[in-house]
Amino acid sequence: GDPNVSTAMAVREQHGHDESMHTCAPPDAVVWPQSVGQVQELAALCHRSRVPMVPFGTGTGLEGGVNAVQGGVCFNLSRMDAITELSLEDFSVSVEPGVTRKALNSHLRDTGLWFPVGTVG
Repeated sequence: GDPNVSTAMAVREQHGHDESMHTCAPPDAVVWPQSVGQVQELAALCHRSRVPMVPFGTGTGLEGGVNAVQGGVCFNLSRMDAITELSLEDFSVSVEPGVTRKALNSHLRDTGLWFPVGTVG
């Protein structure tokens, strides 16, 4: 329920396009899960109901991947923003999908590490 689900047209339109040239194709609803368990439950419900699922990060994609061309439910993962593990020994970090580069670099500030734009694994 509110504030974790919205069917408001303005919210749906915000989640129905990215930075690509594609026309807005809004989902039928937007949800903000806050845990892996909630994502699993929502995905199972969508699967059982044969409802498309559309993941949404920040909307900066260039391919139209957030366009809900067949409707469905948009999963906005921005509230899943925990940094769950940091290993200075092997330079690895585990994050939830809503962690931004800026938030990660703020977390890393006192370690001497940083995550630059354009990093290739």
